[in-house]
Amino acid sequence: MAQEDLFKKIIAHAKEYGFVFPSSEIYDGMSAVYDYGQNGVELKNNIRRYWWDAMVTMNENVVGLDSAIFMHPDIWKASGHVDAFNDPLIDNKDSKKRYRADQLIEDYIDKLRRKIEKEVTKAAKRFGDSFDSEQFLSTNPRVLSNQEKIDTVHKRFVKALEDDDLEELKQIILDCEIADPESGSRNWTDVRQFNLMFDTSIGSVSDTASKIYLRPETAQGIFVNFLNVQKSGRMKIPFGIAQTGKAFRNEIVARQFIMRMREFEQMEMQFFVPPGEELKWFEYWKETRMRWHKSLGLGGENYRFHDHDKLAHYANAATDIEYNFPIGFKEVEGIHSRTDFDLTQHQKFSGKKMQYFDNDLNASYIPFVVETSIGLDRMFLTVLAGSYLEEKLEKEGSDEQRIVLKIPPFLAPVKVAVLPLVKKDGLPDVARKIMNELKLDFNCQYEEKDSIGRRYRRQDAIGTPYCITIDHQTKDDDTVTIRDRDTMKQERIPIKQARDIVQQKVSAQNQLRKLG
Repeated sequence: MAQEDLFKKIIAHAKEYGFVFPSSEIYDGMSAVYDYGQNGVELKNNIRRYWWDAMVTMNENVVGLDSAIFMHPDIWKASGHVDAFNDPLIDNKDSKKRYRADQLIEDYIDKLRRKIEKEVTKAAKRFGDSFDSEQFLSTNPRVLSNQEKIDTVHKRFVKALEDDDLEELKQIILDCEIADPESGSRNWTDVRQFNLMFDTSIGSVSDTASKIYLRPETAQGIFVNFLNVQKSGRMKIPFGIAQTGKAFRNEIVARQFIMRMREFEQMEMQFFVPPGEELKWFEYWKETRMRWHKSLGLGGENYRFHDHDKLAHYANAATDIEYNFPIGFKEVEGIHSRTDFDLTQHQKFSGKKMQYFDNDLNASYIPFVVETSIGLDRMFLTVLAGSYLEEKLEKEGSDEQRIVLKIPPFLAPVKVAVLPLVKKDGLPDVARKIMNELKLDFNCQYEEKDSIGRRYRRQDAIGTPYCITIDHQTKDDDTVTIRDRDTMKQERIPIKQARDIVQQKVSAQNQLRKLG
């Protein structure tokens, strides 16, 4: 199956099974705005909770915050968003589609890299155990030709970004013959900058109302509360402040489902450190966050670091954690060393000192900051993409298959389904009693409609890790069967042990202990 077709199937599955719906769909929807359905909101909450527990609960020197969406407009002047929060956009004159120029070039470079990877894979199959990948990469003419193109384009691209040279960005697109991904046309407009912030007015009378912005990130709410948290909590550097919440960006080229939206949710942590120690902590949080991602069990080989070609105006180091989606590697989290830029800027614009007095050094300074910033919606899509599987069933003479979401059990929207084998003989009464006990501890579903096989398939499709079936033997010996989603194997257990067995299998605490 083509990867793009797989991505479309995941999107369709998300809607059919109550994970994600197009927003305002009965009014023909809104571009790049989505609603989370009954299963989606549970999965989203579970991801958020796992992040919060790993970031805040497990770290004694990280505390939480919930800052307002509306903030003083001068905050966004101090942060640089008013003047510099722009994307380089380019339009195709034929298709009327709009794209980010930098992403078109990055996709072109990625295509060349994939060509090299294909050459290596073919050669490895041809030569077997005797294959020397390093020698092949350094001698194969096709590999060398593509690598030369990558190096040349990358060098021009980085310089154009550093110089904010929009004409050069367009020239790279023309020289590389980059076409509109949808129409194949190469009829491009000039590249221009577009500010991404939404603005609105606050005040009761239009002529006296003040212009404010919907926050484009949650980080600034942390920075302006730095001293409030530090003093009220008697926090000692190094320490972190974490928060989750909505952010808003007027994404003109929003596409690829929930990968890039206009209203989205972030999970961010700003870690305050003494000047000169920021790069040490930058490396620490890089490895810590990668370990968190890999703990989800979605395939360690699907993750990679991608260092930024152009550093933001506030950073002296930056990298992204990328996941290999069906549409290629995409960022799911950024780790940035933000220096002392933000606190210094807020001190300058507000006139209030943002310094910290360090008792160990007997000196005051403005702390440096290391940021971890993860998109909750992208993380949601990561879990969906990494869990979706079309699996052929091992039945002789049958080509039957099932669609299953192998979501990590501790993140699954529904932890256990309670299913009476038939709707008679008192089995539903016993099942209801078990359901009422289990729902105090887990998000459960009760189902009695259709054959047991169909009910299993529905639970597989939403990622329910365990199904408990009540049959006629249950009334004789107080036992039930528990079915494992991934293996489809069934085990007979006493009813009184059901809660403890499920708890052991779906516990997020067990995962957190592994993270240490």
